[in-house]
Amino acid sequence: MLFIENGYMIDPKSGREGNFDILTEGGRIRRIGKNLAGEMPEKERKKYRRIDASGLLVAPGLVDVHVHFRDPGFTYKEDIESGARAAAAGGFTTVVLMANTKPCVDGEETLRYVLEKGRGTGIHVETCANVTLGMKGKELVPMEALAEQGAAGFTDDGIPLLDARLLEEAMRRAARLDKPISLHEEDPGLISNNGIHRGKASAFYGIGGSPREAEISMIERDLALALRTGASVNIQHISTREGVELVRQAKRRGHNIHAEATPHHFTLTEEAAIEYGTLAKMNPPLREEEDRQAILRGLADGTIDLIATDHAPHSPEEKAKSITEAPSGIIGLETALPLAITELVEKGYMTMKQILACMSFHPASLYHLDAGYLAEGGPADLVLVDTAARHTVEKFASKSCNSPFLGWNLRGAVRMTVCGGEIVYAIN
Repeated sequence: MLFIENGYMIDPKSGREGNFDILTEGGRIRRIGKNLAGEMPEKERKKYRRIDASGLLVAPGLVDVHVHFRDPGFTYKEDIESGARAAAAGGFTTVVLMANTKPCVDGEETLRYVLEKGRGTGIHVETCANVTLGMKGKELVPMEALAEQGAAGFTDDGIPLLDARLLEEAMRRAARLDKPISLHEEDPGLISNNGIHRGKASAFYGIGGSPREAEISMIERDLALALRTGASVNIQHISTREGVELVRQAKRRGHNIHAEATPHHFTLTEEAAIEYGTLAKMNPPLREEEDRQAILRGLADGTIDLIATDHAPHSPEEKAKSITEAPSGIIGLETALPLAITELVEKGYMTMKQILACMSFHPASLYHLDAGYLAEGGPADLVLVDTAARHTVEKFASKSCNSPFLGWNLRGAVRMTVCGGEIVYAIN
């Protein structure tokens, strides 16, 4: 039982904000109001653990619908417990895992393993199942059975779905199940060396790189399929200005189109791949300043309605390999909110309420999760943030440290994360 007082609350669902006290009980929010201490008898007040949130933002626990916890199969990089600790340290109370584990989540046994292990972490761990068996793009998984067993949605993230007819059938089934499909949009037939943009960065390394057309062509095809089938579709980690515009146009024609931007794509360009090497190698790659600006505009006008980290841990030994041999991806759970505050709010692109919507209410709504809002009777999932504090990124709760943001000075620090009414992370 918590009594959080004197904080500045923002609820992105209702738009309500201001100085409010919050009482939690039984994992839910019991009361939201002003001067609640004055309304309670002293005997009742003593039941609660009082938390002074003076000077802090009180917001819904963040929701990340694109994370890799590498469990099962690659637990030297991350596991469900360590990933959950990293999430809580970043202010996230709900995560949706991708299914490209080993074995991948294409059957009920692996799905049960992930969900059962997630229940012991202290945060809400959901997972997608795959779209195709073995992520081979040839045969659909038993989508109905996996949805019944708790799959939050479907994705072969990491591998694009090249068979349009198979994907269309998957979309039709997902629409009947009312589950989203998340799509990794890169045509491998157009890519020579993935993870590095074909342009200045690829020229620097003397490699072929990944052209923007690899993303554009897939997004164009898949948006047409989504509009035809009525499926709820998430265009993952968008990286090109043309892709943003395609989503903008499609959203005018259908309400089930969604897109996500990562903090690294709205912060960095291909220049970072030259400066940081493999620590800034990811799929899709960092592109040009005009692409970054298009992503910023897309976030500001609602074309891009999700901010997701694509948290992708790798070992130091793997990232120490050459630019063509090192795996793509960076970790992101612990830097996502500070980067959003520093790059989006501080620079005037978005308000705090807007980024909270993209990082809590919108992703929760996409996956039909009871999360991402603050209301009486709602879940007691909250994050307390010092939005003015500056800190230097020095260490991580994640098992891995593959991030170009090490050493960066960012604004915004998570002081406490509460999930189900329990404090799962706290720092003075």
